[in-house]
Amino acid sequence: MKKCIEGSHAVAEIVKLCRPAVIAAYPITPQTHIVEDLAKFKADGEATYDFVRTESEFSAASIVLGASASGVRTYTASSSQGLLLMLEVLFTISGMRLPVVLTCANRAISAPINIWNDQQDAMTIRDSGWIMLYAENNQEALDMHLVAYKVAEKLSIPVMVNMDGFVLTHTFETIEMPELTQVKKYLPDYKPLKGQFLDVNNPRSLGAFATPEDYMPIREDLFKDLIASKAVLRQEFGQFKTMFGRGTRDLVEYYGDKKANVVFVAMGSVVGTIKDTVDELNKAGKKVAVVKLKTFRPFPTEEVIKKLSGAKFVAVIDKSISLGQEGIIAIEIKAVSHKNIKAKVQSFILGLGGRDITKDMIAGIYKKVQSSGNKVTFIK
Repeated sequence: MKKCIEGSHAVAEIVKLCRPAVIAAYPITPQTHIVEDLAKFKADGEATYDFVRTESEFSAASIVLGASASGVRTYTASSSQGLLLMLEVLFTISGMRLPVVLTCANRAISAPINIWNDQQDAMTIRDSGWIMLYAENNQEALDMHLVAYKVAEKLSIPVMVNMDGFVLTHTFETIEMPELTQVKKYLPDYKPLKGQFLDVNNPRSLGAFATPEDYMPIREDLFKDLIASKAVLRQEFGQFKTMFGRGTRDLVEYYGDKKANVVFVAMGSVVGTIKDTVDELNKAGKKVAVVKLKTFRPFPTEEVIKKLSGAKFVAVIDKSISLGQEGIIAIEIKAVSHKNIKAKVQSFILGLGGRDITKDMIAGIYKKVQSSGNKVTFIK
């Protein structure tokens, strides 16, 4: 069923179809429309989940932690400072191996206060042990929520779906909304295994006190399982494509000239602007492409190396920065390219605080990355 619908509304509808038992959230721009819709579904009798209006994002994260630990499907959403307020609990959720799904409507971090989009909020918590997916458009954001629940519940690892605030959350697009019967076929009711949740008939502890002898192996297990989740993500993206007829199984997508000399790397909604620029440059006789990251954690190392193996110049487009170093995606690309990729890799920072990113900017980067310089470059 096709609908012309706002991105936030699309996410709310697909979450409802995923049938969580408990939703807890606190409103924050630009996430608010998602939880407003979910609250309205409940108030209008269209949904049976318990909807908890909390006094803070910390409380929202704590409630879905407790609900998930009791063995039910849960959901929350946040953005910017709210996501950072959740941080302590987010580490606990992953450490307890709870399959929570969270939508992050990406927004800049203060100070100064800014409500517009960049990706600094989620990037700040990239080491919290969550699988992190990034959507290019609203259809992909919708689809990723189905995959997120499937993967989270299969691996007992929480998943965060990132969609750019305002650019996607408040933009209307024509999307394909699956029917409930289709969703149930792909995502059956959640039935955790014995021992995966708190049960008075099968007593156990989750996230209990750990000595040094135990703590390190537990963290190592989470590390290894996150790395191994790449295979499960590919499998589920592939199954989704088979069932719904869209998307790819790849964690990294290549668009443009297959023999490109200059390759952009990016994730999120900016990929659409880069694709348009790539088309124009290739029509002008240039050899250009863009590599899109669908997942940032786990980082798709092998696929990135393969996609960038033929490039001479790699321009990494970041909507976030590790202050005192460079763009965060650029740091990752340089780490995996060492001894694996011969290309020059350069960091470009764009769009912080919602500043527009234009095709002219991207075309300018195409020229800059081929110059002799290699400094971090802020494109304004």
